[in-house]
Amino acid sequence: MRGTVVTALLALVAAASPASADPLRGVADIGSASFTKAGSTVEVPTQGQCSITGPASASAQVASKPGVTFGGGTSSCTTTVTDPNTNATATKSTATSKNFELSALVSAGGPRVKLASYTVTCEGTQTQTSANWSYGGMSGITNPPNPVPVGYVSPIRKADGTVLANAVFNIQSLPGDGSIGLTMLRLEFLPASGISGAVTLGRTSCTPTP
Repeated sequence: MRGTVVTALLALVAAASPASADPLRGVADIGSASFTKAGSTVEVPTQGQCSITGPASASAQVASKPGVTFGGGTSSCTTTVTDPNTNATATKSTATSKNFELSALVSAGGPRVKLASYTVTCEGTQTQTSANWSYGGMSGITNPPNPVPVGYVSPIRKADGTVLANAVFNIQSLPGDGSIGLTMLRLEFLPASGISGAVTLGRTSCTPTP
């Protein structure tokens, strides 16, 4: 178990660089879950989502379903005027949660996955966007290297080495217009687990301000 891991990314606005997809607006959420086990589907809708277009803040209580528990948390998406003379603004979209637990793999011989805390943040100005994420108190998953490569995969195994799921860290979307989309962690179940679907923890995005 590692105490805290922090990873950051930066995107600069390039006027001559065309966007390859729609801009990623300022949003943040704690996460969600959708998976099927033994014929039963478990759904945890997106928890604690905020947006710079509203709601500007959100809170989530503990959400517990068979095999997964989100410990609740908060999010905040704000726009601040940085220069009243030019109406320049800056945005910040952040979500924080605690006490996450995935127990769905235990019956397949896998580990109990826990995160004591995690936070994702995305900030945008006229000239750049930046995003970062951090977590603390993780168990059941082998810690990624620091810094964490984009899309780093840490297999989740049972005692005999069979891979039951993949923990995919630092998933990024960079459309090319200076905006950023970031998912801290996605837990993807594999056939050997007898489960299909995924669980997502910590999502945020932001775009350069006008």
